[in-house]
Amino acid sequence: MEILLIGAAATMMAVILSAWLMTFAKWYPIPGVDGKFDFATMIRAHVDYALMAVFNLGFYGVATGASIDLPVIACWCVAIGGFTNPTIFVVAALDENFWDKMIWKVLSGISFIITTVGFVWIAYTFVQSFIAA
Repeated sequence: MEILLIGAAATMMAVILSAWLMTFAKWYPIPGVDGKFDFATMIRAHVDYALMAVFNLGFYGVATGASIDLPVIACWCVAIGGFTNPTIFVVAALDENFWDKMIWKVLSGISFIITTVGFVWIAYTFVQSFIAA
């Protein structure tokens, strides 16, 4: 379950880094980013990183507080998906043709599936624990 804490720390760092990237992109011209940077998509990534940090910490906190052992693979899915999903938005913010490239469609789908498996599995585990109590 501790992987959820590592996932939370990684996404919290990404929140800060994305905030600084957006700030510097506004203040200073950055070669390769200037003029091609989609701020709306980057804000989506920023918010998604923050939400995923909260989910990682929330799942860990609830499970620890309620003495529920979460499946390790489900925790890994949440931690990995929680980082890769917002990262897809970061790439999209920097690549004007992102949504047209098959590789990103495939990787996005894989990331979303991994995240969904983790979230559903953890939700199922919580419900099982509630029913058993």
